[in-house]
Amino acid sequence: MKLLKDILYKVELIEIKGDTNIAISNICFNSKKTKKDSLFVALKGNILDGHDFISNSIKLGSISVVCEYYPKSIDENITYIKVKNSTKALSVIASNFYNNPSDEIKLIGVTGTNGKTTVVNLLFDLFISFDYKVGLLSTIVNKINDNEYPSKYTTPDAIEINKMLRLMVDQKCKYCFMEVSSHAIKQNRVHALNFDLGLFTNISRDHLDYHKTFDNYILTKKSFFDDLSSSSVSIINCDDIHGKTMVYHSKSNVKTFAINSIADYHLKIIENSFDGLCLKIDNKDFYSSLIGEHNARNLLLTYAAAIELDQESSRTLTNLSTLKNIDGRFQCHKLNKGIISIIDYAHTPDALVNIYKTIYKIKKISAKLTTVIGCGGDRDKGKRSIMGKESCKWSDCVIFTSDNPRYENPEDIINDMKYNLNSKELNKVKVEQDRYQAILMGISNCKSGDIILIAGKGHEKFQERNGLKIPFSDYDVILNLNKS
Repeated sequence: MKLLKDILYKVELIEIKGDTNIAISNICFNSKKTKKDSLFVALKGNILDGHDFISNSIKLGSISVVCEYYPKSIDENITYIKVKNSTKALSVIASNFYNNPSDEIKLIGVTGTNGKTTVVNLLFDLFISFDYKVGLLSTIVNKINDNEYPSKYTTPDAIEINKMLRLMVDQKCKYCFMEVSSHAIKQNRVHALNFDLGLFTNISRDHLDYHKTFDNYILTKKSFFDDLSSSSVSIINCDDIHGKTMVYHSKSNVKTFAINSIADYHLKIIENSFDGLCLKIDNKDFYSSLIGEHNARNLLLTYAAAIELDQESSRTLTNLSTLKNIDGRFQCHKLNKGIISIIDYAHTPDALVNIYKTIYKIKKISAKLTTVIGCGGDRDKGKRSIMGKESCKWSDCVIFTSDNPRYENPEDIINDMKYNLNSKELNKVKVEQDRYQAILMGISNCKSGDIILIAGKGHEKFQERNGLKIPFSDYDVILNLNKS
């Protein structure tokens, strides 16, 4: 329980109606999660408006309401707090409710289109190897030391973030490594958090169904760095043409990393093969089982973050070399028939092209490449034809299939992917909506030494169809087919 007046500290208030010297047991923005003595925060969503559920939350036990405008009917027994922006208010309130946990832990936020999950997991594993107690908030799973918690979103809501951070602090964690999505930034879920480090991986087209334009997407990512304090450090990829834009006018102390540009942190790729990478960092040879130039960048950013967090260089490189790749990110598996399978989460044009570039740098000239790929439903439709085009450009054979169709017809999604393909490209394309059968078809199309890329779903353990999550794993399919 906390007093309402304490929870409202630093919230930008317009007006208060009622008593703030009351005890609050719970905060929520979904009226269904209301408990006795709750504070309900009414948020405006893309589809639903929380202001329409104020009366319902009161019936279920709310004794106070945060809103941008008052409901038509005012209950004199309820305290109403009018604010300019409910999402920002929720972030501040959630932080206050859990005693501002981000002030008690070193919080490292990683944002960008690709590489976020790999970097936060590498950092988590690296600092575990240093014998620190650490936390992780990521797309795949949330962790506090050895304990795992389900992850529903890339970045949780403000209440869940602060709840998890408080658990981390209570369990003596010194660091938390956190993915920061563009949705989370736009919706102010990380607004009131105190980040020690902000890391930028790269940016390319993604989530335009939500942000509408690429410029909006860039500015959303940039706003994360705009909000960092002068005591924070930003580490940006200056090989990315938008890297410097991210920290333009940022108050943070800016550091850079790159492979192809002059930077504070730099590396040279000595060897890149299906067996891993040999790199030179700080004039030291460094080996990793991770594959590809994109992972070289991920490793370099991980190294840079560790150094900025006062870790010793040689020890960092030694421990970093022992870390394994994470599930669904350029995950290679050699099949019995001599075929190399690669499972990757690539679901944007840029990520897909990077995967192809990596494959072509290390594959044998004689090896044929088959791609099994789909695009998600109810998401950016504009990238579908681009991904279809790139698949045909780089592959000898392409099988268009289902990804997570959600509420769309899979056939319509595949037709969008085929849009703009010329006759030569169409001749490379086969269609199989059933993803299991598509993978089977792809493998049957390969001979010893050939490569099959299964793109789009990576680590996911399900397919989303018409509101249902149906168990499905690309990796499990590969393992089972390899046994047969």
